[in-house]
Amino acid sequence: MKLSYSLMLAASMMIAGNVYAADESALFKKSTCTTCHNPDKKTVGPALKEIAAKYKGDAAAPAKLEMKVRKGGSGSFGKMAMPPAPASVSDADIHTLVGWILDR
Repeated sequence: MKLSYSLMLAASMMIAGNVYAADESALFKKSTCTTCHNPDKKTVGPALKEIAAKYKGDAAAPAKLEMKVRKGGSGSFGKMAMPPAPASVSDADIHTLVGWILDR
């Protein structure tokens, strides 16, 4: 009996994780990030997997990246400047997106 509950819990967590990723993917597209970024390959800006790799293990990375997304900036991945996020993208959405990117 305990085993079946454990299996059901594990299955529901896997499903919830897939929904979570789908939600972030939709938010990524809605927030116009796809204009310059792609999950797996460099376009105008670095690929999300490049960003995640660069900041892996850096405890300060979430705060740094949230500020970079909100205000824009340059120098982290070359000379191309990143424009600030549109005002329509909330700080909560930026926080969510940065966490999703760093978890890649």
